[in-house]
Amino acid sequence: MTLIQRFTNSWRALIVAYLGLLLTCSVLYDRFEGKSFADSIWWAIVTASTVGYGDSYPQTWQGRVLAGVLISAMIFFVLPLITAHFASTLIVDHDAFKHEEQEEIKNNLREIKETVARLEKSLLGSQREDLLAELREVEARVGEDLGG
Repeated sequence: MTLIQRFTNSWRALIVAYLGLLLTCSVLYDRFEGKSFADSIWWAIVTASTVGYGDSYPQTWQGRVLAGVLISAMIFFVLPLITAHFASTLIVDHDAFKHEEQEEIKNNLREIKETVARLEKSLLGSQREDLLAELREVEARVGEDLGG
């Protein structure tokens, strides 16, 4: 599983990545701007949410670049990943057969068809036509149940 798939498939990973982004930007902002860590956390949260109260903003070019990176990361990565994860949980069909289950059904069907073919060959006399008709009826119902 790739790194991107891990982040998009797990709420926990998305939250950890988001908090990591906030923490990293807070530490860098603290270093670039000389603000307290609490003020830097506040700045990162306000900037990441794109609220921008204006009470704290970068004065240095490094802080401004950091703000641009943080806002871009939120808009182009974090928010789309959250949206994609939420949408995928809505459209996933939990009743769908897994690959292994599909293979098992196909194998069982092959066995049924082989058994029917053997029975058709081994039947003799007047009962043969009645039993063949009944077997064809069963085959038809099995085919309908499995969608064709």
